Amino acid sequence: MTDNTKKKTNKSVGKNIRAIRHQRGWSQEEVANRLGISIPAFSKIETGVTDINLSRLEQIANIYEVNVINLLALDAEGTEPQVSHLTIAQKKIVDREAEIANLQRKVILLYEELRNKIPAMV
Repeated sequence: MTDNTKKKTNKSVGKNIRAIRHQRGWSQEEVANRLGISIPAFSKIETGVTDINLSRLEQIANIYEVNVINLLALDAEGTEPQVSHLTIAQKKIVDREAEIANLQRKVILLYEELRNKIPAMV
């Protein structure tokens, strides 16, 4: 494989990885954390700077719940990713619901802590 072909392939795969990540409404940080790599390392995969091996492709495909072939498909090279605004909105809602549940737990813990301190003062 020539260097030029390798660069085109890396860029195409990177674009596909980025497009699917955008469709999921995920950040580079989220995917990098799931892969156990740094954000800059994942960014280099998406931009085609890093040669990606089959093992890493399989990891990414598993995280995205797609077939490796979806990541390798070269026909997406010239197209912009189709970001689903509904998917992004749903992801934000799920994140906010988790944040609300976490805050509710904190309020309950603070209430119980306060309730336990009041009898000691009397």
